[in-house]
Amino acid sequence: MQLYSLTIHQLHDLLIRREVTSKQLTEAIFKRIREVDQKIGAYLLLTEEEAFQQSQEIDKRISDGKPIGDLAGIPIGIKDILCTKGIETTCASKILSGYIPFYDATVIKKLRNEGAVFVGKLNMDEFAMGSSTENSGFQITRNPWDLSRIPGGSSGGSAAAVGADECIAALGTDTGGSIRQPAACCGVVGMKPTYGRVSRYGLIAFASSLDQVGPLTKDVVDCAIMMNGISGYDPLDSTSVNIDVPDYKKFLINDIKGIKIGIPEEYFIEGMDPDVGKAIEEAIRIFENLGARVVRISLPHTKYAVAIYYIICTAEASSNLARYDGVKYGFRTKSYRDLMDMYLKTRAEGFGQEVKRRIILGTYVLSAGYYEAYYRKASQVRTLMRQDFDEAFKDVEVIITPTTPTPAFKIGEKVKDPLQMYLSDIYTIPVNLAGIPAISIPCGFSRENLPIGLQIIGNHFEEGKILKVAYCFEQNTDFHLKKPDLNT
Repeated sequence: MQLYSLTIHQLHDLLIRREVTSKQLTEAIFKRIREVDQKIGAYLLLTEEEAFQQSQEIDKRISDGKPIGDLAGIPIGIKDILCTKGIETTCASKILSGYIPFYDATVIKKLRNEGAVFVGKLNMDEFAMGSSTENSGFQITRNPWDLSRIPGGSSGGSAAAVGADECIAALGTDTGGSIRQPAACCGVVGMKPTYGRVSRYGLIAFASSLDQVGPLTKDVVDCAIMMNGISGYDPLDSTSVNIDVPDYKKFLINDIKGIKIGIPEEYFIEGMDPDVGKAIEEAIRIFENLGARVVRISLPHTKYAVAIYYIICTAEASSNLARYDGVKYGFRTKSYRDLMDMYLKTRAEGFGQEVKRRIILGTYVLSAGYYEAYYRKASQVRTLMRQDFDEAFKDVEVIITPTTPTPAFKIGEKVKDPLQMYLSDIYTIPVNLAGIPAISIPCGFSRENLPIGLQIIGNHFEEGKILKVAYCFEQNTDFHLKKPDLNT
């Protein structure tokens, strides 16, 4: 078994038994990246020098007989939307080319304090706007299970890197499904925590009321370990919630007898790929065999989710992205007549098509005469969606749905049809609008051997309950153990 194919918890055991060093592990990861990343295109930037320095510090700590945490010495990939001190951070956008933050995002600082080893910055859809990682300003990332297909988005680089064993785990962000959807496409585990559970300080904003940082990992145990590492109150983030963080590893119990699981009728609709439907039905049977009680529920406002999301997120993007003007940092056009011309040309040349589309949409829905009709109305319906979930959780403990309506589609297949692309997130968007947590775990494969994801949704700050249900499913199936063949 190659070191790069192991999990965080397996490698932690090897490190503390001194059967392997962090330096050896880091060498194995960079060797793996050199072997496969020219096919995948997951990384925008490698931080090799820093990684070896971090690994040597952990090796010294171990050799000195000092204790280490679960993440010490473990190579982690970082989505290029999180600020890293002294390391270029671009959001996969040309408008931020050359931007080097002078501080770490809080989640980066937390992982640094845990002794994690940072491998590099991972590709994404520009400013996290997309479902396929085809909107990156620099390169297209490919799915390790089929190089002709998308890895999902916007955290496509993170999911592909974990799926291809180019890091042991990764950080992503989720605004409308951007952790869970690529996790499903690449056959890995991805969690979107409760809004306010993980600090957004140092996360470059797309839609501030929706964005949340979360982990992508090889299994549910690793997801719990990563959640322990990044969760907690941060006074630097005004949306951070000051409540205690449990030890998520304590929820990893292989027993869900009697737990009530809701199946929302609105999620099993026309347009779902038959292979996805079949895999989810089989997953429901597995839960029933494990002693769970499955009940049918209704989330009646689900049909409005995509429309609401694309009003709210574009409005917030329009506001957040107004700061990129070529004056203080990042890209600036080379030739211009005056200040206004510089603004216009910088933004025209620096932003990609999808970002421009969303800025225009957002500016429209916030404009005089349209604010009441669109943004205000969307905010009101968002409240109704949250109430749907509140009602559902009075009767059930978790809700299960497909993560995506189809397995990963072909690169280029939906580029010319934005609406079809937006519908890729139809099952994940309601969770962000309600601010609740959800996880995607592997639950099967299509006829073309493409991974299928199962989404488990919980109530506010009940990540532990989600992890328990996910762990129980994982312990009784082997989908998470299957790996793509990148040698062909």
